[in-house]
Amino acid sequence: MNTLKTTILMALLTGILIAVGGAFGGNHGAAIMLVFSLGMNFFSYWFSDSIVLKSYGAREVSQSEEPELYSLVSNLAANADLPMPKVCIVESSVPNAFATGRNPSHAAVAVTTGIMRALTMDELGGVIAHELSHIKHRDTLISTVAASIAGVISMIGHIAQWAAIFGGGRSDDDEGGNPIGLLFTIIIAPIAAMLIQMAISRSREFEADKSGGEICGNPLSLARALEKIEYFARNARPMEQASNATAHMCIVNPFSGVGSAITKLFSTHPPTEERIARLRQQAVELR
Repeated sequence: MNTLKTTILMALLTGILIAVGGAFGGNHGAAIMLVFSLGMNFFSYWFSDSIVLKSYGAREVSQSEEPELYSLVSNLAANADLPMPKVCIVESSVPNAFATGRNPSHAAVAVTTGIMRALTMDELGGVIAHELSHIKHRDTLISTVAASIAGVISMIGHIAQWAAIFGGGRSDDDEGGNPIGLLFTIIIAPIAAMLIQMAISRSREFEADKSGGEICGNPLSLARALEKIEYFARNARPMEQASNATAHMCIVNPFSGVGSAITKLFSTHPPTEERIARLRQQAVELR
């Protein structure tokens, strides 16, 4: 069900990108956006993992450097029937973790030095199992592509806004040039794209929690880990390497705050308390 939902949302996101191209540039604009989206997906497929790891300053470690962490990832990868991913460490006192990679054979799991200090090995195992689930279901690629498309739609909206202000847009006599199309490009499309991207991210987080609980064999370990990480996210400074463009990749949003209904709608993650409640229910069902 989550896979079907994600497929539909991705199709909607691509459709909005093409519609924005049509509203801003007519039929030629729609065709350009279609080609551009294909090119962007190709680029994300091949290069997103290296870009993300570099932006976080993640350092790959060997078994001899971090034997406990390496063995933990190796055992859980075997439980998940996955190839051994790269194991990376991010120098940050803020507890968090993420996974990246275009497919299970080219993947990496990254944890911060802060999370290694804050969690027990069982709790860290729950976190890593969650990230391995993202790798197993290719969520890392899906989320990156969704974020890239939404970012381009937002960028086009800004360009259209400035073009309208300075009279650089098409005249009303041009094909497709109309105030409704401009309104769609500047306001409606960017908001819709952001909402769809966030919905995709939240859906994949719930699935990764459930699958991660199965991989590590104890959903309560992941639940306890989420409690601790959320506490630091709310009460400590944000991760210095984090950005809005990559926040969706972390196990808990590094910019978490007290959320209202509106902020939850635009959140990259479901409410942590809801994730914990689901994991506790999963633990009861596994008994």
